[in-house]
Amino acid sequence: MKKFLIGFILLVGLVGIVSAADAKSGNKKAAAKTVKISVGYENATTEPAAKAVEMWAKLVKERSNGSMELALFPNSALGKKTELIDQMITGEAMITVADGAFLAEYGVPDFGIFYAPFAFETWDEVWKVLGTSWYRDLCNTLAKKANIRVLTSNWIYGARDIISTKKVVVPADLAGLKMRVSPNKLSIDSFKSLGAAAIGMDMGEVYQALQSKTIDAVENPAAPLANRSFHEVAKYLCEDHHILAASMWICGERFFKTLSAEQQKILMTTADEAGLFNNELQSAATEDAKKKMIAAGVTITTPNAAEKKAWVDAAQKFLKTGGKSLGWSDGLYDSVRAAVK
Repeated sequence: MKKFLIGFILLVGLVGIVSAADAKSGNKKAAAKTVKISVGYENATTEPAAKAVEMWAKLVKERSNGSMELALFPNSALGKKTELIDQMITGEAMITVADGAFLAEYGVPDFGIFYAPFAFETWDEVWKVLGTSWYRDLCNTLAKKANIRVLTSNWIYGARDIISTKKVVVPADLAGLKMRVSPNKLSIDSFKSLGAAAIGMDMGEVYQALQSKTIDAVENPAAPLANRSFHEVAKYLCEDHHILAASMWICGERFFKTLSAEQQKILMTTADEAGLFNNELQSAATEDAKKKMIAAGVTITTPNAAEKKAWVDAAQKFLKTGGKSLGWSDGLYDSVRAAVK
């Protein structure tokens, strides 16, 4: 009996040791299951998009019960967008923000319609198209061809306007105007078709270029224009809203497929929720930017109905034929307009 008790005690002790080892091992496995995703973006922490990303990170951690965490890197701390996308494509757990003109250069040219002047007249039209099966197919094509997964598309970047050293109200005022645009073929071609002398240039060079009269104008939403103090050297803002710019947050498809279906859903639904928060902040930031401009002596012009029609009419040639050199599908613009109706 004594021998039995000693043996039993030894067995229990051995089981305890094994159980403790298993528990320790299990804890390590549990910790290893937390997926940490780096999120790199250009925005400063004071900007609406950056604040919305912070909300997104909080929602992801809560909804996933800690199985996913977003590590945030504002101010381009992780490098340029192209560098981040290169890493995404190889399978890195990484997210960044892009737009239609940018994604169009990754093998799916039809994304460019979202950065074509006057393709959309209202935000409701933009949201309607983004909710169609056509857009879902576009995103799936991007995932297959470029290994890039669009997580969300409902983040407002802003309505792009023109700030200039000379007053601009209608397209005819662009004649000979040296205007900075995004350095891509879509932006350069489209504004040349409107009559401007379009110049692709990095935003960091614009202030000095305006000051030295190397350029006469730059286009962007009001908040980014004010944040870079362009109103100090350019005193006219035309609220033509030539592009209603939505941002797309993206990750690599290879990484996306490593997540469970539940994790994928959480990542995308929380991104949409944070997008709505971003949109509220963007609206307030736009109004604050315009007040700052007015205080600095900027004249703000909002085209009336006839003037706005002149802009839309002037853009038709590019919308219907300009996409050919960009690789757009035949009848892309007409298809999009049919979708919003």
